Amino acid sequence: MTKIPSDTSVLIVGAGPSGLMMAAQLLRNGIHPLIIDSKTKPTSESRALAVQARSLEIFRQLGLDEIMISQGNIVRGLAIHQDMEQVAALNLSSIAVDKSAFPYVLILEQSKTERILIDYLTSHACPIYWNSELISIEQSDQGVTAEINHGEEKQFISADWLIGADGASSKVRKELGVAFSGGTYRHLFYLADLNIQQDLGEDVIRIFLKDESFAAYFPMSEKKVRFIGVLPKTLSTRANLSFQDIKPYLTYTLDFSIQEEQCNWFSIYQLHHRVAEMFHVQNCFLIGDAAHVHSPVGGQGMNTGLQDAYNLAWKLAGVIKGEYQKKILSSYSEERRPVAKKLLKTTDRIFALAVSDNWLIRNLRDWLMPLVVPEFWKKDKVKDQIFSLISQTGIGYAESPLSVHHSSIKSIKAGDRLPYIKFSDEKQGKETDLHQWCNKTGFTLLVIGKLNDRDLFLLAKWITETYPQNLNFYYLPPSEKNKALLEIFEVDEKRKKALIIRPDMHIGYLNDAVIIEMIDTYLKETIGWKKV
Repeated sequence: MTKIPSDTSVLIVGAGPSGLMMAAQLLRNGIHPLIIDSKTKPTSESRALAVQARSLEIFRQLGLDEIMISQGNIVRGLAIHQDMEQVAALNLSSIAVDKSAFPYVLILEQSKTERILIDYLTSHACPIYWNSELISIEQSDQGVTAEINHGEEKQFISADWLIGADGASSKVRKELGVAFSGGTYRHLFYLADLNIQQDLGEDVIRIFLKDESFAAYFPMSEKKVRFIGVLPKTLSTRANLSFQDIKPYLTYTLDFSIQEEQCNWFSIYQLHHRVAEMFHVQNCFLIGDAAHVHSPVGGQGMNTGLQDAYNLAWKLAGVIKGEYQKKILSSYSEERRPVAKKLLKTTDRIFALAVSDNWLIRNLRDWLMPLVVPEFWKKDKVKDQIFSLISQTGIGYAESPLSVHHSSIKSIKAGDRLPYIKFSDEKQGKETDLHQWCNKTGFTLLVIGKLNDRDLFLLAKWITETYPQNLNFYYLPPSEKNKALLEIFEVDEKRKKALIIRPDMHIGYLNDAVIIEMIDTYLKETIGWKKV
């Protein structure tokens, strides 16, 4: 058995989506981590399915978006059925085509998502050490010592930093003594991956509500689907359940018979809703399910873990390379824990309404939904909010200590995800978008509006002399071709904007004036940029 290196800068415990994304993002930022996992091999089960627009934007930065899309199924619609009558429908593409390069949900089995990330790590000479179980952790000011069992051999690994990405039953979290507050839904749930002959549409996720029954339908590919539902009370005490036991109840909920099906995976499980009391303890961090678990409403769990890794990796890499002061690491928990708590609250409410067996709540739901939901979904503002919530493109860090807003503009603020806006790169003579423009590692200073030649020269000279590495600079002067972008940022011949885009594509700094001293103050005092 291959011996694991005994020293590393970053030790990642857990090779699920969050841990693999953490490794990929560290590699992208110039840090080579070490990854261990107690499993003997990668996941073969489909598990999490939904890859949201914000996650695909992250994969795009890694150059993996095209292979993800080629292996998945694009879903452009969301529909709610009550007693088989469709009471609400939402076309994601029609409302989000100008909000993301990916105005849809990608249905892709977790096993495939993991394989794509593993292949990325392999291509960067970053192996995963399977069959390696964490036994204990000891911390000091100098770092972390992890005791592991690698097969039958005990080993010790010294690391400067440790990332706990080892799931809801996280050994890392338990070793740190971090409470995992929340609870367990009292219902039992079933999951069934099937090959079926009925055509419910390959590009629509459907929610079916009927009496006390609840089922969600996810089209994985042609004739291959997943159903998730509440286990009927009459079956809750029975052991060794199979899909054949569930089939009559699912048929009743769908109001048509499922015939000639092949069940590829069936599982009965409980769902939890919990958030760790702390995401960061000394030299250790928690990401993904180790930090938070949610109901499956909206397909948010895995995507939230991917964003945890995306948020933390650039900060940790910068500290390791000596570019930023350690204080920036506290912003990980300050930014991501409120996101997890808000998501938990939102999914809890929606899920409780969908699966409630309370007579009053169920009847109010059944009576109000056909009347209220169609009217609400006619409103553009509501549609935008729904897409922002589902896609996670609406997540921002306005209250973060890293967000500085000195602008009169109200539609965009520091802490927001950088808007996806197509425009013309006149210097390159081609169409592009802001995300593609700011795709490099490091921070990006973006100046929109007219600068005279002297000011532009002084700004470029200051960047070259003061921040020769990892501060990209782009200048977008007014032009008729880019009128739409200028209007969004409220820029004209007399008004301009200075933005600093973080490596995770969030706006860190937004100012109506281009003032070198203020930009420098933000980078040195707020970010803690050190002169390397």
